[in-house]
Amino acid sequence: MSQPIDIEALCAERGLRITEQRRVIAKVLSASTDHPDVEKLHARATAIDPGISIATVYRTVRLFEEAGILDRHDFGDGRARYEAAPEAHHDHMIDVESGQVLEFVDPELEALQRQIAERLGFRLVDHRMELFGVKLERDDGDLAVSRK
Repeated sequence: MSQPIDIEALCAERGLRITEQRRVIAKVLSASTDHPDVEKLHARATAIDPGISIATVYRTVRLFEEAGILDRHDFGDGRARYEAAPEAHHDHMIDVESGQVLEFVDPELEALQRQIAERLGFRLVDHRMELFGVKLERDDGDLAVSRK
């Protein structure tokens, strides 16, 4: 959904020292089209540089998160998952059966959230929405839940 974000460039903008191993991890994160956990990041990074340890990936992810370069998500599978901090807001729909994560933007939903905040006496400054569900199947024109 979102455009790739150049994490290495963001590190330079924020004054982070970029070692060769951090550069590899940044490139892997920038190229990711999913929301990988540390183990997936480590596997992808070591395919490029076998000398990168899992501890280095953990430290780098934490550093990038603290710098506001990465967002951490908990999609209910017990693993922290990461994506580059997006320039434009989006929400997530998580398929609880497959683990697939879909990104979406719904202007009506965004307007409703602002209205709710105002009704409660707030000005909305940020939010995160993660919806969890199972895919629907069409069966003779009816929608039915598929449970595999």
